[in-house]
Amino acid sequence: MVDTPVWSLALRRTMANLSTGQIFQRRQLERLIEEGSVEIIGPIRQELLSGFRQQAQFERLREYLRRFEDARLVPEDYEEAAHIHNQCRAAGVSGSAVDFLICAVALRRDWQIFTLDGDFRRFARKVAIALYGV
Repeated sequence: MVDTPVWSLALRRTMANLSTGQIFQRRQLERLIEEGSVEIIGPIRQELLSGFRQQAQFERLREYLRRFEDARLVPEDYEEAAHIHNQCRAAGVSGSAVDFLICAVALRRDWQIFTLDGDFRRFARKVAIALYGV
């Protein structure tokens, strides 16, 4: 599953403004898209589409993202997200509700999480999530 920061890097920034490492990450995403190995959930789609001042930019990104079907979330995903939140909180690790939902969905489906968000490394020390490229 591809997390918001990876999508943002690839879709909202030009190649000229990327570091060598960021170019590599963007190319990794492009390869995963070509392979049909990309998963997305509604909350990530919402994060990506939020914050546009110009309607045309919003519509362009919305149309692009429609190529990717949202994974269907079920009550067990939310229950597992709450469980992960509780485990992490008990260990002194905090995070957002969306981040814990991403962890739960990936864990329950045996997916890797492709992210640039360092919080997921902290979560992975407490919960058996798999991070892409790590």
